[in-house]
Amino acid sequence: MSAMAARSPFRTDGTWLLVGPAVIFLMLFFIYPFGYGFWLSFNPAEGAWSANYQKFFSDEHLWRTLIVTFQLSLPVTILNVGLALPIAFQLRRKTRYQRWVTTLLVIPITLGTVLIAEGMLTYFGPRGWLSQFLQLLHIYDGPIRLTHNFTGVVLSLVISGFPFAFLLTLSYVTGIDPTLARAAATLGAGPWDQFRHIYLPLLAPGLAITFCLAFVQAFSVFPSAVLVGAPSGPTRVISLAAYEAAFEQYDYSMASAVAMIMGFAQLIVVVAVLGLRRGLYRGPVGGGKG
Repeated sequence: MSAMAARSPFRTDGTWLLVGPAVIFLMLFFIYPFGYGFWLSFNPAEGAWSANYQKFFSDEHLWRTLIVTFQLSLPVTILNVGLALPIAFQLRRKTRYQRWVTTLLVIPITLGTVLIAEGMLTYFGPRGWLSQFLQLLHIYDGPIRLTHNFTGVVLSLVISGFPFAFLLTLSYVTGIDPTLARAAATLGAGPWDQFRHIYLPLLAPGLAITFCLAFVQAFSVFPSAVLVGAPSGPTRVISLAAYEAAFEQYDYSMASAVAMIMGFAQLIVVVAVLGLRRGLYRGPVGGGKG
């Protein structure tokens, strides 16, 4: 009886009841779509099995979308994580200011990209409040072009992406035991030495994950590039190329190929960041509070 129970997939401790649905969900919504899209990308309507990929890398109108997307996503991700780290470090202690700041930064996440774009057009548009205010004070003559260009997409990605990076970084910073820094202070370590030798090594895994998640979020930019960018010019990103192939040209095989290229480009950056993380501090302390 005990041997039959050991071989049964329905374990008595309820593990299968939790793991089973998760595996099925993963298969249905991630593995199968990826496998089908990968297979579809090598089945073009015309030409050899690699015709879609040859078309992408031979057409400047297509392969430049990959460069534009990197030019948008990488600097924005570095900026968001770079700004989030010192602010989260200063707010690591639980105070009323931490609660207020955290609450205010959650608002852009709940608004979504469309409402953020609408607000940007109201405040930063050629006839927005900022332009009218500067013209009223005679500080700047003429409309300010902060939307419908590369700058508008960058601002949108910072407004929507910084709260996400900040909240993740804050959760990692507050998880580090403060007694480690106090012990270092008794040995003569100043604030900078405490941050460099204690906090930063323990934050490295969390910062790497935050960077990867923020990069993937910025790399998949689509609404911002259309609403506050110039989708036919400097902000023609790779997700827009996939959309046009699928819903304007009705070439789902080509759209799948563009999506595969997009996914592998993100994977290269994620693997590089995680590989760099492995080359940094690797010690016995995990950083969590006891």
